[in-house]
Amino acid sequence: MSEDKSVSIVNLGKLSKPADTLIKKVSSAVGGLFEPWQITRVAKAEAEAGLIKAKAEIEITDLHRRAMHRFVEEEAQRQDNMEKITEQAIPLLDDKSNPDNIENDWITNFYDKSRIVSDAEMQTIWSSVLAGEANSPGTYSKRTVNFLGDLDKRDAEIFQSLCRLGWIIGGFTPLVFDPSDKIYNDIGINFGALTHLDSIGLIQFNSVTGFQRIKLPKEFVVTYCGRPLKLVMQKSSDNQISIGNVILTQIGRELANVVRAPGLDGFEDYVKEKWSAHIPKPDNTEQGSAGDA
Repeated sequence: MSEDKSVSIVNLGKLSKPADTLIKKVSSAVGGLFEPWQITRVAKAEAEAGLIKAKAEIEITDLHRRAMHRFVEEEAQRQDNMEKITEQAIPLLDDKSNPDNIENDWITNFYDKSRIVSDAEMQTIWSSVLAGEANSPGTYSKRTVNFLGDLDKRDAEIFQSLCRLGWIIGGFTPLVFDPSDKIYNDIGINFGALTHLDSIGLIQFNSVTGFQRIKLPKEFVVTYCGRPLKLVMQKSSDNQISIGNVILTQIGRELANVVRAPGLDGFEDYVKEKWSAHIPKPDNTEQGSAGDA
């Protein structure tokens, strides 16, 4: 029987140093990740060994053969999932990243959770997490990786919609002032969706009093989709501003870094209306630099 010499991503041409380091690091931690033919060969060998042993005890039936076949096919699918996730992570590596600093336990846990993920969109999220950890080890906790392993596609889609509302106000902050407003409901963000995201641990949702950003200077700049907006407060210091009913948890903040969410048409103007008291009129705009919130 000839071995299946499937092409692995380790053979996809000349790799950058960070990519080469990542491949070696991952292969060392999980054992020959980039030799798909090898895992199939080993699985088949183990299956055959199991059959030989079983022959001495019981009669081999079609049921046993089907079970062995299923085992090999499942391992091959998991191998394919792991390789696709890693392959997609390679272009996201920074030139100065050092994947060798990733903890082996983190890598082992990462692939233990991600190997069953076959959905292409979810694989993209996993790839971004892997690349982010390689670029800056310690960015993603094991807790976040474990959470991602339990996150289904529908939950990811709701969270992605929420991230379309994200402004940079010190950190990434989705602004939800009134969950019943049409601009939110049109993208699937409503009371029920926010309650659900709260229940699974991605956000804190307070529909009664909401949240405030406090201890702000008189002037500061926030951004939406890279576009700056200068805000001017009443007092010279120790100001506060409403940031709506939602704040991200630690897990939510970490996952927001890898969710690819486009801006929402009309949302910038919607927020400007909410903050109109803090936006200087064009003819009263003061010259000079403003601090960041």
